Amino acid sequence: METKPVHFKNVSREESHGYDRKTLDYIRNAAAHGLYEIRGMGAKRKLPNFDDLVFLGASMSRYPLEGYREKCITKTLLGTRFAKKPIELEIPITIAGMSFGSLSANVKEALGRAATEMGTSTTTGDGGMTQEERQSSKTLVYQCLPSRYGFNPDDVRRADAIEVVIGQGAKPGGGGMLLGQKVSARVASMRTLPAGIDQRSACRHPDWTGPDDLAIKIQELREITDWEKPIYVKVGATRTFHDVKLAVHSGADVIVVDGMQGGTAATQTCFIEHIGIPTLAAVRQAVNALEDLDMIGKVQLVVSGGIRTGADVAKALAMGADAVAIGQGVLVALGCNGETYYQNGALHSAEADYTAIGAAPGFCHHCHTGKCPVGITTQDAILEKRLTPEVGAKHLRNYLKTLNMELTTIARACGKQNVHHLEREDLVALTIEAAAMAGLPLAGTNWIPGQGF
Repeated sequence: METKPVHFKNVSREESHGYDRKTLDYIRNAAAHGLYEIRGMGAKRKLPNFDDLVFLGASMSRYPLEGYREKCITKTLLGTRFAKKPIELEIPITIAGMSFGSLSANVKEALGRAATEMGTSTTTGDGGMTQEERQSSKTLVYQCLPSRYGFNPDDVRRADAIEVVIGQGAKPGGGGMLLGQKVSARVASMRTLPAGIDQRSACRHPDWTGPDDLAIKIQELREITDWEKPIYVKVGATRTFHDVKLAVHSGADVIVVDGMQGGTAATQTCFIEHIGIPTLAAVRQAVNALEDLDMIGKVQLVVSGGIRTGADVAKALAMGADAVAIGQGVLVALGCNGETYYQNGALHSAEADYTAIGAAPGFCHHCHTGKCPVGITTQDAILEKRLTPEVGAKHLRNYLKTLNMELTTIARACGKQNVHHLEREDLVALTIEAAAMAGLPLAGTNWIPGQGF
């Protein structure tokens, strides 16, 4: 009797976990072109994040505050260690560094306007300071990056704080990228570069190689600003515990820790997805380092990378941050990945423009191309008109206002009259993974993974 082979329907269509369609597509593209992928935005893989934590609101053992009658303070001071003029903000939510070049001049102005209206700060990013953002920003942080593109001591003096960037969450250990299609004549002039040519920044500062040299650089920056301006040091989250300690020893007033969920205008996908640690783990390590040095309250901590909601802000503060910085959320508030743009008093569909670059609303990561359908990450004279400073500032102001309302709502629910009184005791974790990373107990237990029972 002839035996027929048995075919299992599910197995014949079963996708390999190690070689799924995404991996097969990656290998075929690499084989066809011999090039790695460059893209914008942040990590797309699922990572433990602030959604894996919940607050223990007040009930019997805690007394909540009445939201409509009792105030909740949000005022935030940054740079109190050495600076003569610390930064005073109305809210603990700041706008992260995003360069002119990566973003249009209209967008940079919109960021400044919204930040000023909300009483917070914005940051220059790589490539120097534009007149638009200085005029529109009441409080502007000036970045000093490895590239030194557009770096100007006179602009340093005009700034309200200086941020020395060691690394970025999306690409710690890597330099910035600005592809030629975004190097316009104005960008090229500011950066002393040829127009239309790809710009790749250095991955480390050219004039120092370690914390002792960083201390000298910080001293120089203090001297040219007469010790008035707070000095931030920004690190991409990797060996966060040691990096924070070294930054403090170098003389920083403020530490900025950027987790791997942080975005970028352009870098290799292998950087975005495979280098760095999640923000959740980085915050705990940074706070532990400051506690170890007895610097809590003396050196402030700003956390960035994947902060999206008021709940995220509240959780970062409860874990020990003094403020947060937001990049991708800001771009989305301006219209990034939206289906429409507002121009000449009317809404217009951007669908055709997304299709032209092989993307779709909600899925676009083509910031590096300079062909942003909604006019945000572009230097194209026609596209950039799709976002006006007035409209962009209005939307961003609404977003920041919402985040702050959510933050104070949560703080009151936990019985706090000041958002900076939120504490680790107010949080528990929903997963073992998040509990271990954040150093918080698993909900319903007193168990912190890795710290015994």
